Amino acid sequence: MFALDSRLQQDTLTLGDFPLCRLLLSNDSNYPWFILVPRRDDISELFQLDVADQQQLWLETTALAELLKDLLDADKMNVATLGNVVSQLHMHVIVRKRDDAAWPAPVWGKHPAKPYSAEQVTAIRERLRLVLTEDFTFLEG
Repeated sequence: MFALDSRLQQDTLTLGDFPLCRLLLSNDSNYPWFILVPRRDDISELFQLDVADQQQLWLETTALAELLKDLLDADKMNVATLGNVVSQLHMHVIVRKRDDAAWPAPVWGKHPAKPYSAEQVTAIRERLRLVLTEDFTFLEG
């Protein structure tokens, strides 16, 4: 049974599910920072996924990055898996703009997280509803 790492639960807001991954929003309004987590047990590395899941993860990651780049007018998309703090496999998809709080440095540890307001989260969900129309189920929470 899929369970989200407690640190991800603490630091993110759940948006919904693609066929493989749970889509989360990092609760840091400094950057539009999304996280994809494959709904598979005990996976910490990409190579631990079977080939079909590896391909599905890449399809979901690239589709999301492309949608977000256009939707949020990104100057650059940062896509990465690290897992040094949270070992559960997760893919960061971060929208970067030349005027964001950390540009051009990495976002990690640059500035304290600035939580989203309820209104901001609602606005993000509504914008995503316009573009995530296939193979995505929105979840509340």
